[in-house]
Amino acid sequence: MSIDVTLLGTGSPLPDPNRAGPATLIQAGGEHYLVDAGRGVLMRLTAAGVPANQLTAVLITHLHSDHITDLNDVITSQWISTFQPTLLRIVGPPGTKEVVGHIVASLGHDIAYRIAHHIDLNEQPLLEVIEVTDGPVDLGGAVAITAGPTDHRPVEPSVGFRFDHAGNGVVVAGDTVPCAGLDALCAGADALVHSVIRKDIIGNIAIQRLQDTLDYHSSPEEAAQTAARAGVRTLVLTHYVPAIPPGGGDDWRELAAAHFSGRVELGDDLHQIQIT
Repeated sequence: MSIDVTLLGTGSPLPDPNRAGPATLIQAGGEHYLVDAGRGVLMRLTAAGVPANQLTAVLITHLHSDHITDLNDVITSQWISTFQPTLLRIVGPPGTKEVVGHIVASLGHDIAYRIAHHIDLNEQPLLEVIEVTDGPVDLGGAVAITAGPTDHRPVEPSVGFRFDHAGNGVVVAGDTVPCAGLDALCAGADALVHSVIRKDIIGNIAIQRLQDTLDYHSSPEEAAQTAARAGVRTLVLTHYVPAIPPGGGDDWRELAAAHFSGRVELGDDLHQIQIT
């Protein structure tokens, strides 16, 4: 009856040999939800034992490239590994329909080749794209899903997602600074999965493009303060900027623990947390 959280990809836009791009797997009630589809997500899903054809839905927090880099791979792999027409639902903020439309268009030659070659493949990927900003997301499953607005401006809109099942609640925030929308989404939840950036490190690097990242991400301390305000019991840190060396992260945990008395989880790709 738990909600299982797997950090599929804990990396950032900067390629790292040890960390795939942002992606989180939420599993409950026999359902499998992929939140964001960063670089290498299909490899991590396979390692977690959930091939693309078992996904219940894909949820996108925002349309930054590092969060949707491999959405095309998810779409194609789900399409060719199901042997009867199978709907893939993709949920995201306004603009997601346009982006998915462009992805499918870019796959046009591949789609045509496969339909021409395989006698049992007669139509292009079957997709339903649902755009959300705030409120319930009705996918008809056992898990109740709610979207809420976050603040990643000038990326606008951006959303977080809450998953509720059997009395447990988990919020996946995506990229955001502290905001009322995220506070409301987290109220009464058990766990918060939050992207974080070490502002104390990045702030000392004299490169303007890196400096620009400071005003629309949360630090471990800010994520911890959001978790404390909401009263969640577990804070899960991910999407580390800069990358944490494999097996490291104690200093990140200590920064968060100074502002949050609950459990602080972080780790390498495929780190799993059970929320009960």
